[in-house]
Amino acid sequence: MKELSLHIMDIIQNSIVAEASCIEIELIESKSENIYSISIKDNGKGMSVEMLANVTDPYCTTRTTRKVGLGIPLLKQNAERAGGSLTITSELGKGTLLKAIFQHDNLDRPMMGDIAGVIILTAAANENIHFVYTHKTESGEYVFDTKEIKEALDGISMNQSQVIRYLKEMIIENLIEIHYSN
Repeated sequence: MKELSLHIMDIIQNSIVAEASCIEIELIESKSENIYSISIKDNGKGMSVEMLANVTDPYCTTRTTRKVGLGIPLLKQNAERAGGSLTITSELGKGTLLKAIFQHDNLDRPMMGDIAGVIILTAAANENIHFVYTHKTESGEYVFDTKEIKEALDGISMNQSQVIRYLKEMIIENLIEIHYSN
């Protein structure tokens, strides 16, 4: 995958399949520490010890429609190529935490891409899931919490095109304000 936002979308999709009711996405950018970190935590089904041990193997997948699962192996490869690492912890019945770390200034670190689009479209398509997206830079922090958004919308569905457009613009404006790196 050429963009980190697509990796994030893939991992979020894994959390949705694992029946998570809460998914937390945290991005931390630190130029001074040369770190670009992506953490995705869910309260889904979690993974067995055997699955966790093999999850970075492209031939390990829980899907029945195909015999390969490339999302996590590709994310691991991209993190390592950019001087970083990938760690996953999981417990059956409690959820999973995935953390990918990249060197911020590494030329092999993929660009972020359309993170605002990924967050809002995924949240709008899965209104029954509580999403919390936190993006931290040395200039500040932005938090997008669907619980707060739903309260502000007061019964209006997030999956209406005008609402999606507005929320995406809001996310982009806030990311620009904290000087995020694309």
